[in-house]
Amino acid sequence: MPVHYIVWWNVENLFDTEISADRPDWLQRKLAAELKGWNEAALARKISQLASVISSMNNGAGPDILGVCEVENMTVLQKLVDALAPLQRNYRIMFHAGPDQRGIDVAFILDQDKYEIEDLTFSYEVLKRTGTRDIFQINIKTAKGHELILIANHWPARMGGQYASEPYRMMCGETLSYWMSRIQEIRGANIPVLLMGDFNDEPFNRSLTEYANSSPTRAKVNKGKIPYLYNLTQRLQSDSLRGSYVFDNEPMLIDQMLVSKGISLKGGPFDLDKSTLRVYSRKDMISGLYDAPVRHSRPSEKSSYNPDGYSDHLPLVLELFER
Repeated sequence: MPVHYIVWWNVENLFDTEISADRPDWLQRKLAAELKGWNEAALARKISQLASVISSMNNGAGPDILGVCEVENMTVLQKLVDALAPLQRNYRIMFHAGPDQRGIDVAFILDQDKYEIEDLTFSYEVLKRTGTRDIFQINIKTAKGHELILIANHWPARMGGQYASEPYRMMCGETLSYWMSRIQEIRGANIPVLLMGDFNDEPFNRSLTEYANSSPTRAKVNKGKIPYLYNLTQRLQSDSLRGSYVFDNEPMLIDQMLVSKGISLKGGPFDLDKSTLRVYSRKDMISGLYDAPVRHSRPSEKSSYNPDGYSDHLPLVLELFER
C-alpha cells in the first residue's frame, strides 16, 4: 500500500533579496524598509534553515508533496529546491503569482517521478477591496492511476483583531465552498480533493465550519449532498494542546488539512483509517512552555531576527495511504 508523505508549511516571509529584479517597482518601494538588510547571505541562511528541516522529513527522504505559503517568486522557490538536491528528488515547482499586496503567494513542490502533474493550474482571487491571496489548485495523478486535486490556501491575517478581520476569512470560506461545488460538478462528487493552508482561523471558527462547510464528523461529509470537507486537523485538537502557531502563549491550529468525500469515503482510493496527520518539529525548532516555533524573521526586525531560526509556523505532515 503506497504512502504519500505530504507536507504543508508557512515558511514565514521567504522573500527575494532586498533589491530584486523580479519585483515590480511599486512592491520594491513598499517593501524597502521591511527588507532592509535582506541580502544574498541572509536569504541563503534562511533557505539553508528551511532545507535542513525539509530534508529531515520522511526518514531523510524528504516529502513527496510540499505545499508552502509566504513565498515571493520562482527565484526563491528554485533556491529552495536547489538546496534540497542531496535528496535526489525530481522536484517540480507549481506556482502562480497572485495579487497579494505584500507579494507573498502559495506554491507546491512535487516529486514528478511519483506523480503525473497537469500543466493546467487554477487560481481564484478572493477580493478584500483589493485582491488578496489566491486559492491555488493543481491536478495530479498517482502512479496507481488515482486522480488527486490539491488546493493551497492562505487566508487573510487577523490584523486589526480576530473579529474585525473575520468577515474576510468568511469570504474565503464561502469562495472555497463554491470552488468545491464547481469541482464536483465538473469532476464528479467523489473526486479526491486535499486542501491545505494557513487559514488564520482554527477548525472550530465560523469561516471554516459555516462558510467552507468543514466538519469534524466523517459521516456527515460522506453522506452530505453539499460538498462538506472532513477536517483532519480536528483530530489533533482532541489529541494534543500543541499548535502549529503560538500567539500570546496560546497554541493555535491555524494551519490545517481537509479532505473531500472522495478521500473520506471508506473503500475509496485512499485509506484515512491508516493515514496520520501531525505537527512536525525538532527540538531546535521550538522553544518555551508552549512549544512555540523558533522564528527566523528578517534583519530589519532586530528584536526578532534569528539566523538560527526557521519560521513562525510549524509544518503539518500527512502520511496518506493509497489502496
